[in-house]
Amino acid sequence: MKKSSFSDHIEYNDDKIVTKVILETSFSKEIRIVLKRGQSMKEHKAPFPIIVHIIEGEIDFGVEGETNSLKKGDILTLESNIPHDLTALTDSIVRLTLSSKDTASRVHKVID
Repeated sequence: MKKSSFSDHIEYNDDKIVTKVILETSFSKEIRIVLKRGQSMKEHKAPFPIIVHIIEGEIDFGVEGETNSLKKGDILTLESNIPHDLTALTDSIVRLTLSSKDTASRVHKVID
């Protein structure tokens, strides 16, 4: 068994989005994305399906040019290679589930 928390040691940064791998298993990587209001992740694609879960806050999640408003508790799945982006409408914490075949460093490249 592995145990971790999305609520421990949260750090908002005025200058950049903060990401952290919270848990890694044989089948997934669980990543916490911490965004201040107004911060965005530019349009990008994931090479494998993903799950996005809003732990705290509210975001606009763009999928192929269509904006979807998501709030605390909302969760979605997205198939691979679909263009998407997000913007925090409030200070937000997002749980991103990646395939174990995907890399966390790819997420860092989107925010840099």
